[in-house]
Amino acid sequence: MIKTVIIEDEKPASRKLERMLNEFPEIEVVAKIESVEEGVRWFSENEHPQLIFSDIVLGDGLSFDIFEKVPTKGFIIYTTAFDQYTLKAFKLNSIDYLLKPILEEDLSGAVEKFKSFLPSDNSVSSKEIKQLIKTEKTTLSRILVKIGYNLKIVQTHEVSCFFSENKIVYLQTRERAYPSDFTLDELEDVLDQKNFFRVNRQSIVNSDYIKNIHTSPTYKVELEFQPQEEITVSRDRVKDFKDWLVG
Repeated sequence: MIKTVIIEDEKPASRKLERMLNEFPEIEVVAKIESVEEGVRWFSENEHPQLIFSDIVLGDGLSFDIFEKVPTKGFIIYTTAFDQYTLKAFKLNSIDYLLKPILEEDLSGAVEKFKSFLPSDNSVSSKEIKQLIKTEKTTLSRILVKIGYNLKIVQTHEVSCFFSENKIVYLQTRERAYPSDFTLDELEDVLDQKNFFRVNRQSIVNSDYIKNIHTSPTYKVELEFQPQEEITVSRDRVKDFKDWLVG
């Protein structure tokens, strides 16, 4: 059995996730934790589980605080409604993250990803975990954006480009441009590099939406939908850009 712990301060969300996990016969939920204080105590006194599902924002702090005080020997799948924390989540034994509301197919995919890391005897050392996570680069697949008092999930494959304007990074979709909580440097590190490329200091483009590339006198990228400004490839990035296009 895969010993599993849920860290979630909202009881309805905790119960729902437990019900969803009960559909996996190989998973056993051994504890449910509701706060940073409780988490530090539990992980200090108990054998660490192989798998942890952890919300990020708890009533008394962030769940990151638990694992910074008590380094975990297990894999973590973070659950959150706030995408601005996902970059830090990737650095703390995280193999995946799930944006709320959690979808069954996303949960199933995360569990299968976790199982792919385990050897046949279902055991792995803390050192091996860090090496596996380093080898398996996590990529951002969904972004949560705020529209007034509403939240919207945008799939990264729906984004033609990310661009910076007045110190805010926007993501451009067919409908409109949405502000995000990321920096372009952060995005460059977690976007799928097969599809996304940083063409200059202000823009990252998605190859799926490139409509035309003008090569004279400079390289300019035309997308199916993009901001009004032309997107120019920096001179020092042209060679890498051409290599990326055919890679």
